[in-house]
Amino acid sequence: VGNRRSNSPAQGKLIFSTGCAEIRGAMHKVSSADQEQLIQLWQSAKNRLQYLTQNDLVLIADKAKQLTFKKGERLVEQGKQAKVLYLLGTGKVSVVVSGTQIAQIGPGETCGEMGFLEDSVASATATAEQEVKAYAIEWPALHDLFELFPHLASRFYRSLALNLSRRLREQIVSKQSGKKTP
Repeated sequence: VGNRRSNSPAQGKLIFSTGCAEIRGAMHKVSSADQEQLIQLWQSAKNRLQYLTQNDLVLIADKAKQLTFKKGERLVEQGKQAKVLYLLGTGKVSVVVSGTQIAQIGPGETCGEMGFLEDSVASATATAEQEVKAYAIEWPALHDLFELFPHLASRFYRSLALNLSRRLREQIVSKQSGKKTP
């Protein structure tokens, strides 16, 4: 099944379908001013893609589409494959597995990376807790960048590994202390 894009006049949104799932949100190309602001955010965020250079971020931002999700809208749905990786710009996202909230992520963090890494379905549902601006990068566009710039791929995967390690460590500490993590 190929990609399908259609305008939804009633909602003023673009719906992007990869054949397995649809991405719903107000979508548009990232402007130069937004791109600069986005890169600054990604460089300063707590759980950012730490090993990426400014040039790497420019290349990724150039391939990204900006989406706006309203409170309650899902970015990723557990068990479905969207073939999109999100980099969060603003807002908070609740991450839920089988009805249990396991994390809350925010600006500068990634969403959908486990499905990307495993070329599989989403392991969790990610829902906007408030209005969220996210930058969607389709998997094929990211793979194309990695073929052209192998060192970018190395830094990207290393950054994702570090972020996933941090999240796992937070879960372990949370379980040991008996606290809930979000």
